[in-house]
Amino acid sequence: MHSGEDVIADLIKEQAEELIINNPIVLVPGRDGTVGFAPWSPVISPDVKELRIRANYVVYVTDPNDDVVRNYKDIFSPIITPSNAGKIIK
Repeated sequence: MHSGEDVIADLIKEQAEELIINNPIVLVPGRDGTVGFAPWSPVISPDVKELRIRANYVVYVTDPNDDVVRNYKDIFSPIITPSNAGKIIK
């Protein structure tokens, strides 16, 4: 964003003058080069399914790296997956 924030979200639709996104979070630098996540705007209701952003406010749109994608999915997925699934024995 022009404000300097790195926002991760589900891009629903990209139009000429606006982007429509869902589940926006912002990357927050942590200690020792780590990265955490926080709500992009804590005043947005969790019931909001689509958020419209003016396209001229956005600096770039790209796919994040695999670690960020995995963490993002962990935050918003209703399914909890173990980090090391191993084998299922029946």
